[in-house]
Amino acid sequence: MIGAPAEPVDVLVVGEALVDIVEGGGSATEHPGGSPANVALGLGRRGIDVALLTDLGRDPRGSRIARHLERSGVRVLAESFSDRPTSTATATLRDDGSASYLFDVQWNPGAAPLAVSPVVVHTGSIGAFLHPGRATVIAHLDRLGARLVTFDPNIRPALLGTHAETLADFEDMAARAGIVKMSDEDAQWLYPRLSPTEVSDRVRALGPRLVVITRGEGGSMLTAEAAAVSIAASIVPVIDTIGAGDTYMTSLIADVLALSDRDLDRTRLEWLGRRAARAAAITVSRAGADLPWQDELAGAELLSPSKG
Repeated sequence: MIGAPAEPVDVLVVGEALVDIVEGGGSATEHPGGSPANVALGLGRRGIDVALLTDLGRDPRGSRIARHLERSGVRVLAESFSDRPTSTATATLRDDGSASYLFDVQWNPGAAPLAVSPVVVHTGSIGAFLHPGRATVIAHLDRLGARLVTFDPNIRPALLGTHAETLADFEDMAARAGIVKMSDEDAQWLYPRLSPTEVSDRVRALGPRLVVITRGEGGSMLTAEAAAVSIAASIVPVIDTIGAGDTYMTSLIADVLALSDRDLDRTRLEWLGRRAARAAAITVSRAGADLPWQDELAGAELLSPSKG
């Protein structure tokens, strides 16, 4: 509400929430999804104070998504609801557990100033690219002035404009961010002539403190000013990969919050990468975007790195 005092919140997520319709084995099931909504869910399950600005219908699917998020501790802002139908993404599973998507999506979240004061704002995926909502996302980022912006492009070519337009939008958003996480597929689509190392260097030159490229079974690569590291994936039986990248992003946000403004040296990058790989392994070992809870992530090998 305009004029209301801003309420402190650890993380504000701005981006789409939708219903994932998963087809496989001759049947279809529905799960709440959407990359930014999954990140909000994962943060709530870690006990982090998190709010979500999204675009939901006042319909049964929208109500189901809101209840699902709220049960995990996410505050869905009132500005997230409209009379438009809730968006869907139909995911068809391949033999290796990965998915291809068909979208029925609209994105036009509330543009009025938000009565929250976040430490971190996370955005990405459809919400960072699809018009008319993209302009609203940028306006919120500029108005809120959070200490840290995190960004995961999660490229969906079927919903985008030309490559040149999308690359310009990506680089504009990356320049506003302190952390950019992308998959190797995102990197290849955005910069088809560059190696992953060259992509990391190019995106880092735009201004982010940390750039991460995830590579599925090939692990991940984390690049900061002081160091670059490669982290092996955790090996587990894979049910499907839905939510794996969102789990990795969630882990980065939660742990960078814990590290605050400490330098991202090699030890801390390895710590961030190992924890994110461990968290993502939990998600891929079960169906859908069922991100881990805090008590599932305990482990002596994942204790915080030295503060020195």
